[in-house]
Amino acid sequence: MAQHSSAPYTVCPVARSLDLVGDRWTVLILRELYMGATRFEEIQIQTEATPQMLATRLKSLEANGLIERHRYNERPLRFEYRLSEKGRAFYPVVYAMRAWGETWCKDDGEEVAVRFVHRECGHDVGLGSVCPNCGVPVEHNDLDALVSDKFAAERVERRAAFKRK
Repeated sequence: MAQHSSAPYTVCPVARSLDLVGDRWTVLILRELYMGATRFEEIQIQTEATPQMLATRLKSLEANGLIERHRYNERPLRFEYRLSEKGRAFYPVVYAMRAWGETWCKDDGEEVAVRFVHRECGHDVGLGSVCPNCGVPVEHNDLDALVSDKFAAERVERRAAFKRK
């Protein structure tokens, strides 16, 4: 993963963004952070990244200001990872990828993996970013995530498989 430099090779904001978050593992790590994971092992379990790959991506995300590392244990030394303001600001991109993936990357009859409910009015917002019930634009903090049974089972199975190793 490329590091942000002080001398950009292009003025294109898309290319610059891809330098920071343009690979599968980085986006999956961010997805896990948005879903509430903060510890290395849980992020590794749910992304299925190798420890080396995950460590490299986390260091890059930290160096580029998308996450902050916080010590939670002294012996052994352990850290958790939290989104910075810059990292939280990337959420609409992942939310849009989710909507696109639900629309274009699933077979007919497959259920939505994660439903989002507008906390204020209690209605499902579907795949959009405006509540269809009250017409209010919604952000990450306005929503409660309801993970489908199938996706929840997939996540539980990943934890179990990891513990069997």
